Amino acid sequence: MKANLLVSRSIVRERKRSGLSLSALAEKAGIAKSTLSQLEAGQGNPNLETLWSIATALDVPFNFLFEAPLPRTNLVRANEGEAISSGKSAHSATLLAECPPNRQRVLYRLELMGGSIRKVEPHHKGTIEHAFVSSGKVRLGPIDQEEELGPGDYFRYPADETHRYESLTGRSLLLLVIDTPC
Repeated sequence: MKANLLVSRSIVRERKRSGLSLSALAEKAGIAKSTLSQLEAGQGNPNLETLWSIATALDVPFNFLFEAPLPRTNLVRANEGEAISSGKSAHSATLLAECPPNRQRVLYRLELMGGSIRKVEPHHKGTIEHAFVSSGKVRLGPIDQEEELGPGDYFRYPADETHRYESLTGRSLLLLVIDTPC
């Protein structure tokens, strides 16, 4: 993705996240509304000071303006991902997800019993769940966007909307990371 397009999408994303209008952000950043409008359209060529002013006005770290947005969901099957092998043992590691800045994560072990469906009301705005199945088979995720997962599968999805967990076998065990904004 080209830098100016990445910056334009990031500005729009962070402005919407902050709840500011185009005019309000331009005023807060001390730049012309027309300049901000051009930047959001991917047509401007901002200097360092302009981008710094925008980041400050949005109350986000400067690097947020250069980060590609994460896809809404991320599904990694047990045999997918790039494994990095150890040079000293028969072990390998596969990165499933990184923790973005200004987030906190808590880890839970969930034991799900077959025949029971847990419908969960939306968590705090911006909350994301990361599910990794250790054993069994489950169906989980946002309502009408659930995925079926088996051992070794990983799924990231928004948890600030109604979602559910269901074991499709007698007993399923999964690790659940709840990722919230700080």
